[in-house]
Amino acid sequence: MSDKWFYAQGSLSRDGWESVVDETIAGWQYTGIRVAAMAPGREVRLPAEATERLIVPLSGSFTVRYRLAGEGETLIQDLAGRASVFHGATDTLYLPTGTSLTITGSGRVAIATAPTAEVHPVAYLPARSVPVELRGAGRSSRQVHDFGTPQSLDAARLIVCEVITPAENWSSYPPHKHDEYLPGTESQLEEIYYFETAVARGQKAPASADPFGYLRNYASSAGDIDTLDEVRTGDIALVPYGWHGPCVAAPGYDLYYLNVMGGPDPERTWKISDDPAHAWIRATWTGQALDARLPYTR
Repeated sequence: MSDKWFYAQGSLSRDGWESVVDETIAGWQYTGIRVAAMAPGREVRLPAEATERLIVPLSGSFTVRYRLAGEGETLIQDLAGRASVFHGATDTLYLPTGTSLTITGSGRVAIATAPTAEVHPVAYLPARSVPVELRGAGRSSRQVHDFGTPQSLDAARLIVCEVITPAENWSSYPPHKHDEYLPGTESQLEEIYYFETAVARGQKAPASADPFGYLRNYASSAGDIDTLDEVRTGDIALVPYGWHGPCVAAPGYDLYYLNVMGGPDPERTWKISDDPAHAWIRATWTGQALDARLPYTR
């Protein structure tokens, strides 16, 4: 299987960032992500650019100092964060294009990005206000935090959410795609998967435990792609096109991913087409109970 679109933790490191996805990757143009591991006393800075950004604490707490385009005042926003990505929703902060920023704090932080000239308002969304969606049923149960979707955030291109998949469950399933613009039916969107894995909640494991999961992505009429990636904390998979799913959490290990989407369509919307070979699976969820382990909270 080709691994052209899969990047292990640290393989995209640049300028002090653990990972950077942007237009410097061949074939990638509408979305990006930056991930940093922060310790007390460290700061990361980003200049004012034609890029909108959404700051997502993965673990720990952070302070963001920022200056909007044409403004001289430095504004400050604290993000309370969380213990880990498996401890419920987090505060997030959206900053419009043309904004410079500095982040300080301790933990891990991600910044979802999309190039745009459109200016939208600053938006702070505290964890208590994040829409939490429990999708699927049975072994297809998962938890979704919709803090950066069109229903929750006014943005130009960015569509961002995060998913918790308990051990042994499947998500991003049935396999689906969003790689062609069919008004009212399907969107054309690049997608980034940033992963974290952990010993399943409530489980005890030896120090040698190695949490992992899997992601599948295969060809559609939009392009040839064939990947089956074993994923761990800090790994990143890019989905430029094609049917993608499932994401599978291995027994004993919980799986998390942050999704960053964006594309060239005239409207900012997430519309998908299920693989016809597997779309029938959705109907089997009727009458099945949701996984009792959900929701994961603080």
